[in-house]
Amino acid sequence: MTVKVLAVGDVCGRVGLDFLRRNLRKIQRQYAIDFTVVNGENANVVGVTPQQCEEIFDCGADVITLGNHTWMRTEIQDYLDHASACLRPANFAPQCPGQGVGVYPTRFGNICVANLIGRYGLDTNTDNPFVVADNIMADVDAKIILVDFHAEATSEKLAMGYFLDGRASAVWGTHTHVQTSDCDVLPDGTGYITDLGMTGPQNSVIGIAPQQSIGKFLGDPPRRYSPAGGPGKMECAIFEIDSESGRCLKAEALRIL
Repeated sequence: MTVKVLAVGDVCGRVGLDFLRRNLRKIQRQYAIDFTVVNGENANVVGVTPQQCEEIFDCGADVITLGNHTWMRTEIQDYLDHASACLRPANFAPQCPGQGVGVYPTRFGNICVANLIGRYGLDTNTDNPFVVADNIMADVDAKIILVDFHAEATSEKLAMGYFLDGRASAVWGTHTHVQTSDCDVLPDGTGYITDLGMTGPQNSVIGIAPQQSIGKFLGDPPRRYSPAGGPGKMECAIFEIDSESGRCLKAEALRIL
């Protein structure tokens, strides 16, 4: 039996949340999606609130993953301790609230989702994501294993993809908000894309008002990010996975405007 997994790129701001609310269930019906993972760490532009997580679940997400802005909204900490379908990176320190790996029962059997964060170019004090990923692969009892690797460097994401090839069903990158053109199935059967892209404003610099981003590069004083407005988009990928072997049969990136 084939399982269709939809992985949705970082939801950014009100535009991203509204686009998700209007479109996610339609996309799930159109493509006969069985399981949906949404990266939600920018729903509040920087970080996400419990209310926004609940909104993403109401839109149709089965699991929410986070990233380097996880702790920017302190109220998320208590929420993560009881929301087992909202994951923070597994290689954060063990005393951090929440969990980084979840196993979810479905009609296809257990589906495991793991959230990891990269170290190259990110100011994060984390354990080695490759070592943590290796331990997850050894410990998890599920045929289908999905990994959201929230990382800056394309090289680190690609290395993780090949590191987990044949062990994970799909590995996708998040964080950089620009969809890459390399969605494919790796040689040993793992679906892969370096970055899903972003769910947020079309006319923006990775979700931020263009003039503010231009000003930053011109040397303006720092200020709170202002999200762009205007029409939205959703960037995502669909992975078709064999439920018996856990191997990915097909991977396709989508951009919905």
